[in-house]
Amino acid sequence: MPRKPSLSPSKLTTYLACPTKYMWTYVDERGKWYLRSRRHYSFGTSLHNVLQRFHDSADAGVTTIHEAQAALEEGWISAGYSSQEEMTQALAEGKEILAGYIEEVQKAPVTAETVMIEKTLRMDLGDFVLLGRVDRVDRREDGTLEIIDYKSGRRKVGPEDVQGDLAMDVYQLLVRHHHPETPVMATIIALRANSSASARLSDQEAEEVREDLIRLGREVLHRDWSAVEPTAKRLCLDCDFLQLCSKHPEFDQQALARLRAESDLAGRGD
Repeated sequence: MPRKPSLSPSKLTTYLACPTKYMWTYVDERGKWYLRSRRHYSFGTSLHNVLQRFHDSADAGVTTIHEAQAALEEGWISAGYSSQEEMTQALAEGKEILAGYIEEVQKAPVTAETVMIEKTLRMDLGDFVLLGRVDRVDRREDGTLEIIDYKSGRRKVGPEDVQGDLAMDVYQLLVRHHHPETPVMATIIALRANSSASARLSDQEAEEVREDLIRLGREVLHRDWSAVEPTAKRLCLDCDFLQLCSKHPEFDQQALARLRAESDLAGRGD
């Protein structure tokens, strides 16, 4: 039997933002030659790797601020930075973020046990398999499983950010599927602000999310990619695939020029 296709929050988010970007990223192999390293991916992954070790009870190498900062420097991912100065500044910022986070964790009372770290969960949705990789899952004192997702780029977060986040909805659906008798909630931690917010899906909301994902997944899988026409949008201004899309005869170059002009004006504060 052929293996079922899989969809993840990153794939679905990419598709919703721009089907053409999804095509170049996941369908058409020509797209891989245009992908660039991004500093925010490198920065976030570097931090995630250290936090994974910090919360892993089996890893005795990262238990203090000093050890975490040393681990960050040792495992630092340098791809995507435009200069040595930019990278050095980002590393210093990462060390500061880790220090603030670990200090808060260590002075807070222990009210939960970490039960999953960087765990990939699966759920069969008929035409495809839904995948989600959770940063961390804690079991709280009342038995609730709390999905924790680190965001290295956000400076603030509120409950509405969790409630409206596709990835957090997917993670809740997956954890509920594997632990059907257990209450589940989701928390986003904005690392730069060292703040967090939480939300949870009701049974009805979880079922609605499941149905929406099935419809969306079928749309993605049965899309006629040969008929996709790239559309100029703000996302294009910093997209790896703009050169590819610009070659399409239906691509609106004038619309792109207007978007660039608007972006330049906003950047100057005019």
